[in-house]
Amino acid sequence: MARLSSESLLPGGCVVVYCNRGGEAQHERAVHLELGRRLAALQGLDFAGEFDPGHTYTGPLYFVPTGTVIGRQSAFRLGIGGEEDLFGGVVPHAFVATKAITHPLLRAGVQAPPGWSNAFARRVADAVLRGYTVFDLAEAREAGRLLLAEGPLRIKPVRATAGRGQSLVRDEAELEARLQTLDVKEVEEFGLVLEEHLEQVSTFSVGQIRVGDLLATYYGSQRLTTDNRGEAVYGGSDLHVVAGDYDALLALGLDEPVRLAVRQARTYDEAARECYSGLFASRRNYDVARGLDSRGQVRSGVLEQSWRIGGASSAEIAALEAFREGGRVVRASSLELFGEASEPPPGARVLFRGEDEQVGFITKCVTVESHDDAQ
Repeated sequence: MARLSSESLLPGGCVVVYCNRGGEAQHERAVHLELGRRLAALQGLDFAGEFDPGHTYTGPLYFVPTGTVIGRQSAFRLGIGGEEDLFGGVVPHAFVATKAITHPLLRAGVQAPPGWSNAFARRVADAVLRGYTVFDLAEAREAGRLLLAEGPLRIKPVRATAGRGQSLVRDEAELEARLQTLDVKEVEEFGLVLEEHLEQVSTFSVGQIRVGDLLATYYGSQRLTTDNRGEAVYGGSDLHVVAGDYDALLALGLDEPVRLAVRQARTYDEAARECYSGLFASRRNYDVARGLDSRGQVRSGVLEQSWRIGGASSAEIAALEAFREGGRVVRASSLELFGEASEPPPGARVLFRGEDEQVGFITKCVTVESHDDAQ
């Protein structure tokens, strides 16, 4: 782990990677360190490697947490007072960092964790798909029956990512069978989402990042690839990024499905900040699904949020670097390539290339090109 001497500090302080998520693979850790270096360079700061709570730092710190920071007190102890102090986010309660907040409770008076905001669910009703969040298996059965009256549904563990652990349910027998497999304590502590199922789904990524004096907003999509085990996994993100806010992004003349996704993500973003006191984030990313419901009607809605460094962050930071050099609109792509035979494309910046004990040989890289070049 890198240490920092007091002589090497610039007046503005330094950037540190704060490993608060656990279970990081070697390639993830390497990429986070590289992105920490780039974030330091963007702000004219030193880079001090991974945060060491036993080390005395002689200047202010800018944190790159690997997970969302839970609780204002935890943030305060680190010296994080606002979005200018980190690349990521702080939430007042653990459930706020999960997809649990996306949907309303079954009805007033049912089980919910302290700090739950019913107002948030009302605010985002037109920006999300039909669904419920429950903290009790009996309520899950009731919510499931209500949704099944309209068509198939998905059962979604709230802490899982990248679609892991989800189940498609078409009738009450399948609903009961799936609920029987769930951990009661997990549901009671963290919640469970039941959500309408869509066919022919496309998923947009919409987000915004702020680092120092730089602000960028984007839309994009995710790609799948085949890993070293032959399984379909996340292969990267392709982002269209503009220097500025949501209005600057909407001014690009986007197709209507993309415009709707951006508007829905913006609604979700504003509602979260206003309904959950103590939430702030400099990196905000929203997955928005568009597809056909059981009646063949087009549906669009935010699935979940991410207020921490993620798979698209290398592309986000590459866009900021382009904006620092005077760019205004760019296309930036993060890529995850498996196997030694997979070579990075020409001009790509390689963040990690090598053998990882968890996933095998992997290359993680990023490309960026101006808007004119991307046409």
